[in-house]
Amino acid sequence: MLVVTLLPTAAAARTEAELHTFHCLHGCPIGAAGIDDIVVREIYTLASNDLTKMADWVAYRVTPDSIGPSGVRKWTADPWIDPEETLEPDDYDEAPKALGIDRGHQAPLAAFSGTPFAKDTNVLSNITPQGAGLNQAAWQRLEARENDLAKRENIAVYVVTGPLFERVMLPLPRADERHRVPSGYWKVVATADGRMSAFIMDTTAPRTLDLCDARVPLEDVELRTRLGFFPRLDRRAFTDLSPALGCA
Repeated sequence: MLVVTLLPTAAAARTEAELHTFHCLHGCPIGAAGIDDIVVREIYTLASNDLTKMADWVAYRVTPDSIGPSGVRKWTADPWIDPEETLEPDDYDEAPKALGIDRGHQAPLAAFSGTPFAKDTNVLSNITPQGAGLNQAAWQRLEARENDLAKRENIAVYVVTGPLFERVMLPLPRADERHRVPSGYWKVVATADGRMSAFIMDTTAPRTLDLCDARVPLEDVELRTRLGFFPRLDRRAFTDLSPALGCA
């Protein structure tokens, strides 16, 4: 179910839409580009940017029942987005070797392999060209700890994640659409009982990166993404989730 609430702004003639889906705890991020396409699927909600061809944010909800072993990766263009506004499988040809990147899931495959909708994680609006060392090490470990937390405490774990564009990166060599390759990634992990942790990692991070060293205040993520998180909540109510994610 999608609910859009119009909020008054300082200018009487303007409004800002506040988006609510069950993937977003206390409301989805606000402040994304007005050109974004909002896509709501069974296992995630995302805001796909027409210019970068990447999602500005992806929100998902991991539960014990949604988790399973990683399945088949069959990449597809997003059928819900105009072909001129999203990437296609051929655009990633030669990129892993040329740029040292993986096709990195934002909503992870393993988190939803226990559902009938796991294939939707392979839709390219949910994929970014992510540094292989990051994707296969610290980022993957953080995803695994999200799953472990959901199973260990038998709860839903709410995650919002997305790319950073803080320096110019080489483009995908075979892409025929204008796009932008991210320089880094952020993630905000929260639970309904009021715990939260945020992380930022550079796409060139080494495999040895300790994910706990990538923890940052939520305000850092907001400043660097220009997004506002948890619009329906006083964030001062949050306590630290990182011990439950394996960080002392």
